[in-house]
Amino acid sequence: MRILLSALAALALAACDRARDTASAQEAPPPPPCSSATFEDTPLTHCIADPAQHTVRVVLGPEDGSPYRSLSELAVGMGEKASRVAFAVNGGMFDADGMPIGYYVEDSNRRHTLNRNEGWGNFHLQPNGVFYGSDGKWAVRASDDFAAHVKKRPEFGTQSGPMLVIDGKLHPRFDADGPSRKLRNGVGVDKHGRAHFVISEAPISFGKFARYFRDELNTPNALFLDGSVSSLWDPNTGRVDGGPPLGPLIVVEKRHKAKP
Repeated sequence: MRILLSALAALALAACDRARDTASAQEAPPPPPCSSATFEDTPLTHCIADPAQHTVRVVLGPEDGSPYRSLSELAVGMGEKASRVAFAVNGGMFDADGMPIGYYVEDSNRRHTLNRNEGWGNFHLQPNGVFYGSDGKWAVRASDDFAAHVKKRPEFGTQSGPMLVIDGKLHPRFDADGPSRKLRNGVGVDKHGRAHFVISEAPISFGKFARYFRDELNTPNALFLDGSVSSLWDPNTGRVDGGPPLGPLIVVEKRHKAKP
């Protein structure tokens, strides 16, 4: 009998240990969204927006106000709501006043139409593209593809360029590791629907940057967001990049959890 009771007690203790381990795993906070990475000797910061944990929106400035023009202005402008932010980056081409020059939708309100004009500069290195989404589903499409297939206005959208990766292939005008090297940031969406935001911590070529999205992050489509002014706000580490004035901002926030 004593042997039987000892065996039952051991089983009960093992069950309690498993329950505690399960509870601890459930209570453990998720890992921070941003982490350091290195690709071909270039340091990067890689941030992941997961639809199960985050929401994404784009912001120009306060309602009926001028554009924020910096991530620190955004942080101040959000006030107590800043605690919701997982991270934020700049993303989308803009004019001297910080207003978008390409497709831009904020809170389902379209403030600029799709721009497929010819011109100079990175934005017009065709194809350029759009990062957009609704209801926790996010995507990157080349602008012509977006025009042909996206008929319902998304909740958010921002146009930039050039595309980095197009249906699994690098932009046709990129060299493998060309001479144009600057700080750069971009976004790609993987097959699980997660949005990967990357900012280089050292100058990087378009070709190398694009290969990181294709080969390491496995994002079939990825979009260049900006160059020398690339900026990140990472509340987890207290990082708020400064620099030249910005335009559209992409804000990733922690998804609100309903109370039990």
